[in-house]
Amino acid sequence: MKNAIIIHGTEGYPEENWFPWLKNKLEEQGYTVSVPQFPSPPVVPAKISEWFKVLEGYEIGEETVIIGHSLGGVFTLRILEKLEYPVKGAFLVGTPVGIRPIKNYERDVSFCGFDFEWNKIRKNAKRFVVFHSDDDPYVGLENGQKLAEKLGVTLSFVPNAGHFNMSAGYTEFPDLFEEIAKE
Repeated sequence: MKNAIIIHGTEGYPEENWFPWLKNKLEEQGYTVSVPQFPSPPVVPAKISEWFKVLEGYEIGEETVIIGHSLGGVFTLRILEKLEYPVKGAFLVGTPVGIRPIKNYERDVSFCGFDFEWNKIRKNAKRFVVFHSDDDPYVGLENGQKLAEKLGVTLSFVPNAGHFNMSAGYTEFPDLFEEIAKE
């Protein structure tokens, strides 16, 4: 069964940004789509253990695509480190991997650090796509470049897209949908 999980970032929620639009578009393609609400209160750092607790209620199988935005991308990488089998694809948008500038660096590093098991991650998704912009006010472009390099893919660079959020005009994300639809 084709399913997708969309993972929001810091202080995020399921109804923000392009998440509802993407959920609808994927459901039209026959996907079962989940957009969980993870605990991410303002100021207080999120706890990765709490995020994994929320995730327990969702199925992740070999036909799953995981879409992570910002800190949700970091969490996606942590999910891939734990899997025993590869998912269909991982799509990472504006994801920090430890290269400053990162606006919430201290909060993000306390979430789970930036020491990734890249070999395990690469084995646990059949396909990766990394989106990043040159004017992201939260996560510097070098993060997207390093992430794409570590995953062995070409960076999907989108100029002037900010953090791919509502304030940057992202209530829809056709480029991301087109990449997922290739699955």
